[in-house]
Amino acid sequence: MLALTELGQRLRQERESKGLSLEDLQKLTKIQKRYLLGIEEGNYEVMPGKFYVRAFIKQYCEAIGLDTDAIFEEYKSDIPSTQTEDMPQQLSRVRSRKEIPQHTKGVSKAYDYLPTVLVVAGVVVVGIIIWVIAQNIVSDKNKEQANQEAPNSEVQQSNTQEETNETTAKNDNSNSEDEQSAADKKEQEKEKAEKEKAAKEKAEKEKKDSGKQEYKEVQKTGRSATYALSGTDAFNLEVTSTQADTWLDVKNGKGNAFFSSILKKGETKEFDLTKETEARVNIGYSPGVELKVNGKAVDLPFDSSKQVRQVVTIQYQPAEAQ
Repeated sequence: MLALTELGQRLRQERESKGLSLEDLQKLTKIQKRYLLGIEEGNYEVMPGKFYVRAFIKQYCEAIGLDTDAIFEEYKSDIPSTQTEDMPQQLSRVRSRKEIPQHTKGVSKAYDYLPTVLVVAGVVVVGIIIWVIAQNIVSDKNKEQANQEAPNSEVQQSNTQEETNETTAKNDNSNSEDEQSAADKKEQEKEKAEKEKAAKEKAEKEKKDSGKQEYKEVQKTGRSATYALSGTDAFNLEVTSTQADTWLDVKNGKGNAFFSSILKKGETKEFDLTKETEARVNIGYSPGVELKVNGKAVDLPFDSSKQVRQVVTIQYQPAEAQ
């Protein structure tokens, strides 16, 4: 086993302090485990190239919550430069005609006969289709002739039975029309009253809630942003990961952790922070992460495709204290 570099020791200690295995980190970063182990051991020879070394180290740092720029500056002697990047040793080449195996010539000749075979097969298929259509036409004509020769008495009997059924149905309907009409009218009045009540309650609630909760940006710097929450007596935070596993760290203003672990894909965590004045949300892999404050969705401060790791600080001031 290779001796760990100072950078490798730092990364491994930070990973283990968060309770992450190499398998967990592989799921977060989508980097093969052997490359992650190579980073920790300083064995960069296992990487596809020097460019990948720097890119993999950057993803490693972001997944465990380290500042990438600071790490690259502090351990620049341990991280190779990409200025002398070598081309991959194995490149695909087009084989010359001399290198083509002789046994493939027979296959080539077989392909020469393929168009003829396809034409013959097409003719056979068209013939079968025409035969099936002709059989269906003959069958339909026979059925039509049989129906025309049926005794008129059967038709008359059917018409008489239909008239009897219609008369009976009309009598039954006339007896129940008045009762049904009264029941329908009563039900319609009830539905109308319920809709009016619901609309009134909704309007009153919207009027009551309008202008209350306010969530606004205070500042942005680097990958961090601060927001102010006011106009409400509750501070409930909801975090959901919809695309992939992510590292999630939620602390209050004093540094006490409410959650510090992996948030699985499709998992949601809820936090009641009403008694806190500040909350700091550290998201290791922001694509697909959704935030809600008091049940209302709020946007992440940065474009997730450009800023994978994001830190959101929410300062809370209850309405009663304002």
